[in-house]
Amino acid sequence: MELRVLQYFLAVAREQSISRAAEALNLSQPTLSTQLMALEDELGKKLLIRGTKGSRKVTLTEEGMILRKRAEEIFDLVRKTEGEIASSDATVQGDVLIGAGESDIFRLIARAAERLSATCPDIRYRVFSGNAEDVMERLNKGLIDFGLVYGPVDKSKYESLPVPLTDTFGVLMRKDSPLAEKDVIEPADLRDKPLIISNQESHDGYGVLSLIRKDFSKLNIVGTYNLLFNGSIMVDEGLGYAICLDGIINTTGDSNLTFRPFSVRAEVGASLVWKRYQVFSRAAEKFLETLTEVFSEY
Repeated sequence: MELRVLQYFLAVAREQSISRAAEALNLSQPTLSTQLMALEDELGKKLLIRGTKGSRKVTLTEEGMILRKRAEEIFDLVRKTEGEIASSDATVQGDVLIGAGESDIFRLIARAAERLSATCPDIRYRVFSGNAEDVMERLNKGLIDFGLVYGPVDKSKYESLPVPLTDTFGVLMRKDSPLAEKDVIEPADLRDKPLIISNQESHDGYGVLSLIRKDFSKLNIVGTYNLLFNGSIMVDEGLGYAICLDGIINTTGDSNLTFRPFSVRAEVGASLVWKRYQVFSRAAEKFLETLTEVFSEY
């Protein structure tokens, strides 16, 4: 399978048209069609559903959608590799790729990047935001250098640097909510309330929901979120109370929202992780050195 043909396939997937893709690639339509049919023959799977005479729209089969996802990841990895090789001279430059969930702890990452910029101004930081599953998938595929994740780390697969701060769980709510009058939230306060929770919260091992009720099926869960921003909009519109970490959503000034911690101490630690035996670019090495210095100051 050639990278060139994968590029052709991605162009068709984006354009949803062989003729438009051929025009964008400066190829004749028959040439492009021949290359695509050869790719299907090579893989032994039909990748494209060609439109009828009345419609020239091309759609992807299930196998085509899988190939599109993998091809995009391949080209991300190619660009990352090219950048690392290009930056292997005396000047420290290139990209540092970081995956992280939403957390105020990320400030330490940004602080290390700002400090390093004084001596290595040509380093760029590409941040992917996602939940732990998304971050670890990208890390395992080599699409990012580091992941900032919560919970225990599998030492057989990853190296890690514990973050010297913890995050606090609590409840995000409207300022006019009855519970906003309290300084802390008792778990029992939420047993009959509509809750908005993280997609992973019921099985992430932190036991946050178990503080409220042992039987999850009896909780009134009205919504879930992947990243908290959309969850905060649901809260703002009055849909319910969001179980989340402190410091992610700004609740100061004119915000309609406020955060209250649980009365029971509910904290969780994070770690910066990377694959064992990872070969870093010089930019990633310098960043890890600087981040270690920043963590040691706490």
